[in-house]
Amino acid sequence: MDMNRHINNALHSTFLEEARLSMFADLVPEDPRVRLVNNFVVAEQSMKFTRQLVYRPEPISVVLSVSEVRAAAFTLECEIRDEQHAYLTAKTLIVAFDLAMNSVRRLTDSELRSLSQYQL
Repeated sequence: MDMNRHINNALHSTFLEEARLSMFADLVPEDPRVRLVNNFVVAEQSMKFTRQLVYRPEPISVVLSVSEVRAAAFTLECEIRDEQHAYLTAKTLIVAFDLAMNSVRRLTDSELRSLSQYQL
C-alpha cells in the first residue's frame, strides 16, 4: 500500500509476474543448464488501470490467457480482478530466449503444446 492507501502500480506488476511464474512453471526446465537455453523474457507489457485497488483482506484473482502464439513469442491477456470488478487489464509479450547465446529462439513443440491449453 502506498501513501494514497491503495496498491501501488509496481505491486500490480509483481502480481502479474507471480501469476506468470505459476502458470508456466511446466515450461521452465528445472535443470539450470537447460534453463539457460530454454527460457523466456518479457519483451513488452502494457497495463490499463481500470479501478483503484485498495488494501483489503479479501482476495483478488489474476486471470491469464494466451491470445496469440508466434514462432518465437506469445501474448498474454491479463486481468487483476475480484468477483465484482476488474482493477487492471494488461497485455504482455513473452519471447522465447536463449540466455547462453543471448538471443531469441523458436518455441519448441512441447512449449507450443503447453501454451495451447491456455489459449482463448
